[in-house]
Amino acid sequence: MESIKLTQFSHGGGCGCKIAPSVLAELLARAPAGIVPPQLLVGAEKADDAAVYQLNDQQAIVATTDFFTPIVDDPFDFGRIAATNAISDVYAMGATPIMALAVVGMPLDKLPGEVIGRILEGGASVCREAGIPIAGGHSIDVLEPIYGLVALGVVDPARVRRNDAALAGDRLVLGKPLGVGVLSAALKKGLLDDGGYRDMLRHTTRLNTPGPRLAQIGGVHAMTDVTGFGLAGHLLEVCRGSGLSAELDSGALPLIPAAERFARDGIATGASARNWAGYGAEVEIAGSLPAHLRTLLTDPQTSGGLLVSCAAEAVAEVCEVFHDEGFDDVAEIGRLVEGAPSIVVR
Repeated sequence: MESIKLTQFSHGGGCGCKIAPSVLAELLARAPAGIVPPQLLVGAEKADDAAVYQLNDQQAIVATTDFFTPIVDDPFDFGRIAATNAISDVYAMGATPIMALAVVGMPLDKLPGEVIGRILEGGASVCREAGIPIAGGHSIDVLEPIYGLVALGVVDPARVRRNDAALAGDRLVLGKPLGVGVLSAALKKGLLDDGGYRDMLRHTTRLNTPGPRLAQIGGVHAMTDVTGFGLAGHLLEVCRGSGLSAELDSGALPLIPAAERFARDGIATGASARNWAGYGAEVEIAGSLPAHLRTLLTDPQTSGGLLVSCAAEAVAEVCEVFHDEGFDDVAEIGRLVEGAPSIVVR
């Protein structure tokens, strides 16, 4: 098992293997319009983290799926990261997870059963931590290892936190530091030491449990989680959906120290460049800022942090919830203002 490196089978790992935002937009534009019943509170047309279907006045089902190729070589760690990332979309809607289904694709001629079993064990360990069962799933024989979950949750319809309901004047709060994609690129190059790897695992396997508590705060207007499109890409989704512009304070951005060092040395994922190509025209970075900042803004975050848009008077309570749940890197990073959807970084 120790001689097998899972990342050797994948052309792009974690959320870095997501389809580029510009390509995805083109593909979705070609898709025919589907049925949109009134009970479907959030559907595919919203570019949100999960679908939400209302059952009655007090209950709505939240449904999402997320899976990807290996971002690390250790099979147990890969399973943990993939499961954490999938469940995050439920938390991002303000919902409580209730169960999951496993999505498994493995090259059976290349990976022994014990390696595949460890991947599944890793995913199951995170589901136990979240207090939910893996109630089923589907598996196929494919060329690259793929693992993830269909995650289901429940929420009061009045507590759903979408990504398109932000208000002008809202402050932006980010729950986890940026740089996971950079660390994964360094890992593939053999540059990440044991301490950097532990730091990477610490962030990618931490469930975004503050989500349901944050949804109880009246001043919290919108939420999303930062994943494959990077902070800039997912913030732009908030801006487009809400019809607002964002201003980011570069000095306030929480960064993984090792990732910042690697980014200064030019280490980045291919997905970072694809992200910038897809939405860079909508992002203005002040010329006096360091060049590596673009890498960190577009860095694909596997199991990234919650991005919260809230009233100024709610920031302290929002940060308190994060701190209570063990998120010590939480930071207020900017605000939303009137204007065409875009981001200005100063």
